[in-house]
Amino acid sequence: MDPKQLMQLAVIVELGSLTKAAQRLNTTQPSLSRVVKMIESRVGGAVLRRYLYGVVPTEIGLRLAEDGREI
Repeated sequence: MDPKQLMQLAVIVELGSLTKAAQRLNTTQPSLSRVVKMIESRVGGAVLRRYLYGVVPTEIGLRLAEDGREI
């Protein structure tokens, strides 16, 4: 798994929003959406649950985000 992608996932989980994470990471929301899709394809399932006002990590997403925070 790409360490940069895990770090980006950690920021998304911390902020609970792809848009806010994109602002903090100085990137775009669509590029973070692509990162999430790549991670999900590698683990074979969802890492985030999307809601009207943000995102919440799944159990696997939370574990991967913890790895990303350590990086």
